[in-house]
Amino acid sequence: MTDIGPNFLEQQGPAPPQSARSTAPAGAAGEAPKLPADAVVIVPVRNTLLFPSVVMPLSVGRPRSVAAVQYAVRAQAPIGVLLQRDPEKADPGPADLYEIGTIGMILRYVTAQDGSHHLICRGEQRFRIVEFLGEQPFLAARIERIAEPETTGAEVEARFMQLKERALEALQLIPNAPDELKDTVRSMESPSVLADMVASFLDLKIEEKQQVLETIDPKARLDRVLWFLAYRLEVLRLSHDIGQRTRESIEGRQREHLLREQLRTIQKELGDEEDESTEATRLAEAIAKAKMPEDVEKHARKELARLKRMSDASGESSMLRTYLEWLTELPWSVESGKPIDIAEARKILEADHYGLEKIKRRILEYLAVRKLNPTGKAPILCFVGPPGVGKTSLGQSIARAMGREFVRVSLGGIHDEAEIRGHRRTYIGALPGNIIQAIRKAGTRDCVMMLDEIDKLGRGIQGDPSSALLEVLDPAQNSTFRDNYLGVAFDLSKVVFIATANMLDTVPGPLLDRMEVMQLSGYTISEKLQIAERYLVPRQREANGLTAEQCAITEEALRTIIKDYTREAGVRNLEREIGSVLRNVAVRIAEGSVERAIIDSVDIARILGPRRFEAEQALRTSVPGVATGLAWTPVGGDILFIEATRTPGNGKLILTGQLGDVMKESAQAALSLAKSKHRELGVDAKLFETSDIHVHVPAGAVPKDGPSAGVAMFTALASLLTGRPVRGDLAMTGEISLRGLVLPVGGIKEKVLAAMLAGVKTVMLPARNRKDWDDIPEEARQALEFVWLENVDQALSTALQPASSANAA
Repeated sequence: MTDIGPNFLEQQGPAPPQSARSTAPAGAAGEAPKLPADAVVIVPVRNTLLFPSVVMPLSVGRPRSVAAVQYAVRAQAPIGVLLQRDPEKADPGPADLYEIGTIGMILRYVTAQDGSHHLICRGEQRFRIVEFLGEQPFLAARIERIAEPETTGAEVEARFMQLKERALEALQLIPNAPDELKDTVRSMESPSVLADMVASFLDLKIEEKQQVLETIDPKARLDRVLWFLAYRLEVLRLSHDIGQRTRESIEGRQREHLLREQLRTIQKELGDEEDESTEATRLAEAIAKAKMPEDVEKHARKELARLKRMSDASGESSMLRTYLEWLTELPWSVESGKPIDIAEARKILEADHYGLEKIKRRILEYLAVRKLNPTGKAPILCFVGPPGVGKTSLGQSIARAMGREFVRVSLGGIHDEAEIRGHRRTYIGALPGNIIQAIRKAGTRDCVMMLDEIDKLGRGIQGDPSSALLEVLDPAQNSTFRDNYLGVAFDLSKVVFIATANMLDTVPGPLLDRMEVMQLSGYTISEKLQIAERYLVPRQREANGLTAEQCAITEEALRTIIKDYTREAGVRNLEREIGSVLRNVAVRIAEGSVERAIIDSVDIARILGPRRFEAEQALRTSVPGVATGLAWTPVGGDILFIEATRTPGNGKLILTGQLGDVMKESAQAALSLAKSKHRELGVDAKLFETSDIHVHVPAGAVPKDGPSAGVAMFTALASLLTGRPVRGDLAMTGEISLRGLVLPVGGIKEKVLAAMLAGVKTVMLPARNRKDWDDIPEEARQALEFVWLENVDQALSTALQPASSANAA
């Protein structure tokens, strides 16, 4: 049994019932000895606290507490009310009580008919325990009364006024707060008494109230109570605002319901009332026409039955109606049904794309297999290549060749798994994922779906979208793809998935394993020329409102744009520059200055400005220590200059140019290899100890990494140490080992095309990359001389100019 009964927790609580016996106790078991003058009986309490100048009811039930109260009543003595530290302790001892409490005078003591003991007590003064007295039937202790300090001064007065103002504001927000309490606060003149009273009626934790009780200094006590009151006041304000908005919302819904009922009655009187089941009937007919699988149709009809039982004003009603509309509008059984014509597909591919022979051949093989085995599990094609080489248009051509609808899903920047699998219907504004949305847009379940930029998928706290794609792109699993919004399985096995990416490094391994990768490299100058004449110029001419009779661009003009104004693997920037030229012509024709214009190479500089790219090998490699390397980037190949210089020092290697860890290791390996070959190079070994070697790769704002610059770095160091310049018309690529071997690298086609566009005449490649010879375009084979390297000695014999010519220079 607790000291504080549940009906007596409220301060200023009700008095005991009139039927209770209002008498002093009689027949106490034994008379307790008289206590010293400075001692009081102690009544432990829990979950409540008595403050000075506050009247509150208490309920006692433990035998020791009853004995203590009865002794105080007989002796007309005060009691000491102390809070116990652990409220679960049934019989607290001295160690279980706080040291500071409140002396209380018993104003009334009653024993109810059920045997419970109640008293009304008024707090008199704070006290501190000096020592507990033993051999008593109840807790008793010698105490030290704590006098209330002086409460004068401007700072105390200011806090007193602030506390009174905030306390009245809090009482205004508390429901059913008695007016007598407000009048008491207004008439209060003592800051200390006001602080104690506010702390007593505030809804604080019992430990926080004990903190206020133990704060003796009036100024500090006012500050503490003000802090607690400010927090509770903010909570009361928010609670009041929330309650007000809730009432307004409920009233608004009731008003809307009333208006709808009135509108329905008016329509009935006018004879315009619609059948209440019209919406449900429409959805039922749509479910029947959708030809869903049996389990899905059963689920849809169950949800429709739920919708019929709901009120139109219900928020869930509109959500359920939207869900059923999604279910009925999906093409559960709709297919294009058009047979695949391989001859027609070949014509479409040839008409839409120039070159890409290997890609076209693989697409025709893919279509042939789909024609011969329509129910087979076809592979997922993934086109990988630089921007602007035609990956997306290849997907459109496949859709045309198969006679199917084409839809594109952009995956770039998606970092939420729900974008693939959909949101659960429990969320406000939930929608299916992009896959289901695209199928609904296509209108057939056997569409061609392009997953664009699959290498740009992100990952966030909402999940991993690439993991959600594993089921979508697995032919063995996607027949039962389950979108979180739909909550039922949808068959994706009829969909032809095609993915695109610029690079494979960021595509997770399990996802990559589900796709067949098809590499699309950059175009040669002649291929770009053919693409521009066949596709780009007619398209831009139409976009700018011109006809073939009004404007023409010569082959030399196109070649000038390709060489001097664009340097890319694809043709996207080339199309932009052609558009700029044609817009210039459109202005002249629109203002009437010319009727027909033929653009030649001499007109390009006037329209597009000075040329932006030029061959700079001879300029950059005219001094020892500079070599030209070849690099692969996500947007195609590029040339890379390696510069080395030597300064007096103590043998340090300095690397600049924002190089990655792998490229830094290549530079270190190249220097170590040069040191090991100092005799072959004719260099004094002490030179490495008295010099610092600085290797720099220009364009320092562009991050660079990879092992394929090893040969170029070693050649640049050898050129620096021997004083022999590197040939200006030569570029190289390859990784090196500490034994001097040249190791194979990737991106050979892109690097060779970049060398040809940059005006290089000779390219040095690793001998172990001969397997990539077939990938190199015939135009590049004819234009370049290839040197296949087994070791770095072959690289030096080819790249470095002879000593005599170097000295002559």
